[in-house]
Amino acid sequence: MAKKSDYFGLGYVVSLILAIIPPTNWLCGVITRFKDGHIVAGILRLVFGWNIVYVLDLILMIFSKHILRLGSIL
Repeated sequence: MAKKSDYFGLGYVVSLILAIIPPTNWLCGVITRFKDGHIVAGILRLVFGWNIVYVLDLILMIFSKHILRLGSIL
């Protein structure tokens, strides 16, 4: 069974590159949250996506190899 990756089934390296670039981080983050059915997390990502969530995505992507999933918290 294939390991689940973060952005649209892409691999870790491609997801990391997308997470480093701010516009693609924001866009992929919003789409991923809404696609997973996490409406509140998607709205929070739309509002706060350019600041703290961007930094958290980068830190989690580098150290734990997955993006922040607020939907599981909210």
